[in-house]
Amino acid sequence: MQRVFETFITRMSGCIDDSDFRETMAIAAREFEIERFAYFSLPGEPRGEPHIISNYPQDWRSRYREKAYHQVDPVVCHMRNAHEPFLWPSGSVRAADLSHDSKFFREASEFGIGRGMTIPIHDRYGRFAAVTFAAAHDDEKFAKIAATYRHALQLMVTCFHIQVRKRFSGTGIVDGISLTKRELECLQWAARGKSTGDTAIILGIKRRTVTFHLDNVRRKFEVRTVAQAIAILAASSPKSL
Repeated sequence: MQRVFETFITRMSGCIDDSDFRETMAIAAREFEIERFAYFSLPGEPRGEPHIISNYPQDWRSRYREKAYHQVDPVVCHMRNAHEPFLWPSGSVRAADLSHDSKFFREASEFGIGRGMTIPIHDRYGRFAAVTFAAAHDDEKFAKIAATYRHALQLMVTCFHIQVRKRFSGTGIVDGISLTKRELECLQWAARGKSTGDTAIILGIKRRTVTFHLDNVRRKFEVRTVAQAIAILAASSPKSL
């Protein structure tokens, strides 16, 4: 167990973007025979989107994002007020809040998300997040793993959240949309005519990381090109949160 945790902490210290964090958590989760996970952090402003890092099937992640399921997801609704890990769809969660949401769970199970344990996080900054570990089927093996390693998983989740928050804590507001510090930096350098390669050298990051941040900017602004995102930046006066 100590080896797993030390490796996890070491890998997190080198994480740059969501893909790095996703791979790090996925590797650690497999040590507990858990194949799926999803990190979910609520946005700081009403118009913002949640920050999600997950290795759920791509088709489900795309549907979840496109249909804004975070607004109706029964697990999200329940975990806002939860302070202890909980299993779903069975047990206290279903009895308390989720009995009328069987359709949602049936749809998720079609994508290989049949059962989960969600660990809520309420940090000292008043931000809320959670990590769900999931299995394809509602079986007893998963429940046993969740019970056996509950405390170890809670510690791992807390460390993961702290590192993600630290990495993405710098944010700015552009046209009412929240951008991370790195997203804003990449957009600003693009606005100055710098290429993806130039920006990578200036910021000391990988070229694919610059592309990742600019893709996030386009998605948040709901535009198709970086040029359109630059136009929004030019018409706005970004400020730090």
